[in-house]
Amino acid sequence: MLIIKGADWLTDGASDIARRFNVSSLVIGLTIVAFGTSTPELVVSVISAVKGQADLAIGNVVGSNIFNSLAIVGVTAIICPVACSKGNIRYDVPLCLLASVVLFVMANDSLLGSSGDVISRSDGIVLLCFMAVFMAYSITLGINSSNGVNDEGQSTVAPLWKSALLFLVGLAGLVVGGEWMVDGASGIAAHMGVSQSIIALTIVAAGTSFPELMTSVIAARKGDTDMALGNVVGSNIFNIFFILGTSATITPLQRGNIGMIDFITLVLGAALIWVFCRFGRKYHHITRLEGVILAVCAVIYYIQAVIMA
Repeated sequence: MLIIKGADWLTDGASDIARRFNVSSLVIGLTIVAFGTSTPELVVSVISAVKGQADLAIGNVVGSNIFNSLAIVGVTAIICPVACSKGNIRYDVPLCLLASVVLFVMANDSLLGSSGDVISRSDGIVLLCFMAVFMAYSITLGINSSNGVNDEGQSTVAPLWKSALLFLVGLAGLVVGGEWMVDGASGIAAHMGVSQSIIALTIVAAGTSFPELMTSVIAARKGDTDMALGNVVGSNIFNIFFILGTSATITPLQRGNIGMIDFITLVLGAALIWVFCRFGRKYHHITRLEGVILAVCAVIYYIQAVIMA
C-alpha cells in the first residue's frame, strides 16, 4: 500500500510542479505519469539489485510485463474491446516486442555460446540508451501533437509547497514500502521453501503492477481503451529499458532461477498483442475473444509457475 500510494502522490506532486513551469499536459502524460505507474517496479528492482537479490530484480520486471500483457490487456479487452491507434501499431507495440526480444537475448547468453546467463553492466547501459531514444521520441511526439495548444482552462495547480510535500511523502513511501516488499518477499520465499524468483514472478509482480491494472480497467470502463493499451505498452517498455537498465548498471544481474519458459512467455505476450492489433479479427482492435485468449494464456502460465514451485 505504501508503494501504490507513494507512486500516486509522487506522480501528482511531480505533475503539479511540471504544470507550474508550463510543461504540456501531453508531455507530462508521456513522461511523468508513465514513470509514476512504473515506479513500484523501479523501487523493488533497484533495491533488490543493491541487496544482491537478482532473482527479485529480474523476476519482478519479467513477471510484471507478463501480467501486464496477458492479464491486464486480456481482462481489459473482455470488459471492452481495446482500440489500437496507428501510433501503437507502427511504433509502440513493435518497440515493446523489440524490448522483450532484447531482454530475452541479453539474459540467455548461453544461447550465443557465452558462459553464464547474466545481464551485465554493458547490457544495462545499452538498455538505458534504448530508453533515451524512446523518451526523445515520446517527448517529440507529445510536442508535435500538442500543436501549440496550451493548458489553459485546466484545474488550478496546487500550491508549490503542497506539490513538493506530496512528492517528498510519495518518495518516502516508495523507499520504505520497497524495502518492506523486498524483505517480505524474501521471507515468504524462505518460509515456503520456494525460490525468490517464483515469488517475484507472481506475488511481487502482480502487486507492483496494480497501478497499471487499475489505470487500464478504469480507462476501459470509461471507454478510453486507447489509454488502456498505451498505459500497458509504455509500462512494459519502461520496465525493460529503464528499470532493468538501471538495476544492471548498478550491479550485474545473474538470471538465476528465472527460467526459459518465463522469457518465452514474456516475448509471447508482446507478440500476441502485436498480432491482434495488426492482423486480428477486428482490425485495429483487440476483441473480447482475443482478450479471453490472453487471459487464458495468463492462467496457464501461473498454473505452471505454481506447479514448478
